[in-house]
Amino acid sequence: MPKLWNETIQEHRRAVRDTVLEVTAALVAEHGLRGVTMSRIAEGTGIGRATLYKYFPDVESILTAWHERQIADHLQELSALRDGPGGPGERLTAVLGAYASIQRRRHGHDAEIGAVLHRGEHVAHAERHLLRFVSELLAGGVEAGEVRDDVSPDELAAYCLHALGAAGGLRSQAAARRLVQVTMDGLRPSR
Repeated sequence: MPKLWNETIQEHRRAVRDTVLEVTAALVAEHGLRGVTMSRIAEGTGIGRATLYKYFPDVESILTAWHERQIADHLQELSALRDGPGGPGERLTAVLGAYASIQRRRHGHDAEIGAVLHRGEHVAHAERHLLRFVSELLAGGVEAGEVRDDVSPDELAAYCLHALGAAGGLRSQAAARRLVQVTMDGLRPSR
């Protein structure tokens, strides 16, 4: 097959897959996990059920793929902030602020959906990656004298992520910003 043909087919498959993920997420948000079937997803995407089954075996696998994509997008967002302008403390504040916002957006997930989404290995892998990511940022802050050095960066990373997990229960972005500020205050070296 010519290269152009292969690229066109791959792009088509990617577009169908993306549409299936978006339609499924919207249907689950509207009808709940139990209210979504493969037939309903196929109808919403405009493809046949047989075609849908070529992409995914069941609703849960579609949700897992959607969640994996969400996690990858979040990690990319955090990486862009880490690599952005400013000193180590400014970049750390930006990353922790974005993480708190991500936690706030997660709030409102149905408990049943959360149980399905958060039990996969992809979540454990992302959590390990995020801990390492924040720990490295903190180590840079220690080197610059902007982060305390009496606690290891690994412990501080766990502190940050657990503290900012509380942003999931906050009602406003202003409250999330205050939580980030309190967390950053706990990271500052004593003078």
